[in-house]
Amino acid sequence: MTKRHWLSALTTAIGLAAAAPAQAEGVLGSLGRPVDLSLDGHRGDALFDFATIAVTLLFIVMCTVIALALLFHRSGHKAQYDHGDQKKNLLLTAVLASIVFFGVDGTMLSHSYADITDAYYKYPTEEENPVKIEVLAQQWAWNFRYPGPDGKFNTADDILTLNDMHVPVDRPVLLKIQSKDVIHSFYLPNFRVKQDAFPGSVTKMWFQAQGDRLKPGQDMEFVEIGCAQHCGTNHYKMKGNLIIHTKDSYEAWHRDAAADAERRFNAEDAEAQWGWDWQTEGKLTEVAAPTTPQHHGEE
Repeated sequence: MTKRHWLSALTTAIGLAAAAPAQAEGVLGSLGRPVDLSLDGHRGDALFDFATIAVTLLFIVMCTVIALALLFHRSGHKAQYDHGDQKKNLLLTAVLASIVFFGVDGTMLSHSYADITDAYYKYPTEEENPVKIEVLAQQWAWNFRYPGPDGKFNTADDILTLNDMHVPVDRPVLLKIQSKDVIHSFYLPNFRVKQDAFPGSVTKMWFQAQGDRLKPGQDMEFVEIGCAQHCGTNHYKMKGNLIIHTKDSYEAWHRDAAADAERRFNAEDAEAQWGWDWQTEGKLTEVAAPTTPQHHGEE
């Protein structure tokens, strides 16, 4: 490389370095994780951070070993050949493997099981008064059903929404999910949870929005619902809105939506009666799923 090329490269590097601070915030913000609004999202984030740090440290160690080998084993160093089966070699291999398997993998495995047992699979009880919602996935929409004031599904005051799910803060939300057609995956990036939706069977998931995570002075906050399973040619359309309310805002929405739903209810509309018995945990026998995305109770 000529002197002119060196000067050109140096000038370019200085220019990029000067522009970096102004652009760093936007770039890093777009690459960062979604804001955690959940009760237990910190558990997954902690595992992610631990894995990142551990892998980075191991990468640094490996690069250091390679650099030392390049430094000390150059042309003036006489090569020594062996099969690597001496006791000291085997012991070193066992120690390094144990550090990785038990120190990194073992730690992540134990914490994962603890999180599953203590949080993600510890579903809210009736005493905790969870918000109950039925989720029916179909190509290419999310159908949601809430019980009305009677507390029962598939009655005249049920609230049906399309691609919009409303939840309150500081109260557990219990979902029961199934699919009308193919396998979908109900995904809430801001809550670090997802659950597959299968045709013919019911799965369940729960989460809780934390009120202190919302922006001050707002009654509602909108975040994204996604599908984490490729479900066909229009998979990109499988998205919706999760609307997080304050307690008073949610109660007002639920009251008005239930009254509106009861006025709109049509007993002869069989497609709108796709709900199922909440006592069913496994195989479903009959569910009248809509042929097209359906909802009543909201415009």
